[in-house]
Amino acid sequence: MFESLDILPPDPLLGIAAACKADPNPKKVDLGVGVYKTEAGDTPILKSVQQAITQLTAEEKSKVYIAPQGNADFISGMQNLILGDLANTDRFVSIQAPGGTGSLRIGSEMIAKANPNATVWASDPTWANHVPLMKSAGLNLKNYPYYDTANNALKADEMLSTISKLGKDDIVLLHGCCHNPSGEDLTPELWSAVADLAVERGFTPFVDIAYQGFGKDLETDVAGVREIFAKVPEMMIASSCSKNFGLYRERTGMISFLSENAEKKEACRTNALSIARGIYSMPPSYGAALVGLILKDENLTKIWQEELAEMCSRMNTLRTLLIGKLQERGVEKDFSFIERQNGMFSFLGINKDQIDRLRSEYAIYMAGSSRINIAGISNNNVDYLADAIAAVL
Repeated sequence: MFESLDILPPDPLLGIAAACKADPNPKKVDLGVGVYKTEAGDTPILKSVQQAITQLTAEEKSKVYIAPQGNADFISGMQNLILGDLANTDRFVSIQAPGGTGSLRIGSEMIAKANPNATVWASDPTWANHVPLMKSAGLNLKNYPYYDTANNALKADEMLSTISKLGKDDIVLLHGCCHNPSGEDLTPELWSAVADLAVERGFTPFVDIAYQGFGKDLETDVAGVREIFAKVPEMMIASSCSKNFGLYRERTGMISFLSENAEKKEACRTNALSIARGIYSMPPSYGAALVGLILKDENLTKIWQEELAEMCSRMNTLRTLLIGKLQERGVEKDFSFIERQNGMFSFLGINKDQIDRLRSEYAIYMAGSSRINIAGISNNNVDYLADAIAAVL
């Protein structure tokens, strides 16, 4: 049966991570895979999570399946985190899922089931896994203009022009904040324009929010999501706790549906559960239980919010630091856009030869698109990084 299969190449980003790990150069810098890192280069377990682990260990008495819909405290806590008081509507329902990717997959399968003729429009560029994930659900995928790599800015007019021609058979995939891979987010004015066009044209917004709290703060990062939610009759939201709770390996996510009325909400819930049953049967418990404990306990919530704010502040500081170091070296290329952008990622905007030189001559690893993980920068490596960038330019 397996005779027809060929060996596939490794995932590009995972391949970069493996190459960096194997590199013996003591000065090597890993700016590839998108995980948060401390100044020491570690991806720690948050203190709030450690305390929740202790509490869960003491309280958990069984390993029987949890409810198919998921952990109730996790769902209500996450709904409130993303939408605040707007979540208190009988038109809205959420299903726990295995990570942000699992959430997106359930949403994609729901689209395919509800409207086989639908087209999903993703930003150009978008997160690399959006494409194979949605195509594997049988969806037709197209792109709308988003990021101008030549000028390091949004293609706002072109984006609005494209989506203004869409209709009821179209789904517009949006990054809730901290756009991956560009770091360039929609302005409040653009969020308003997208929301108004969704109402006018009838397309369905599908928001992927994996970095709430990594951009500006917990509230600012979801202001656009809330504006759309308050205006449209239907939308979907895929959310993840990998980054802002540091629960990468626990695969903790949620898919949410806003429908026209309570009856359609129940249709969304039952169909989503049916889809989940056919993919992974029952949701994992551990990560969602931890998030549920943190968001239900005021003290743990406070500790987590302080930790999250510290991570966010560190990344924003690193953006400013890198630009300053490049300016000190007399680099003529304008990198000021990096400071304006949000979250873990930005494009350096350098060419393939320069990316290859950074890797071969300086052991600095990044995606072939020049996307860098800002959290991979530290006070210990920023001067070396700036010297190397200046040299290849």
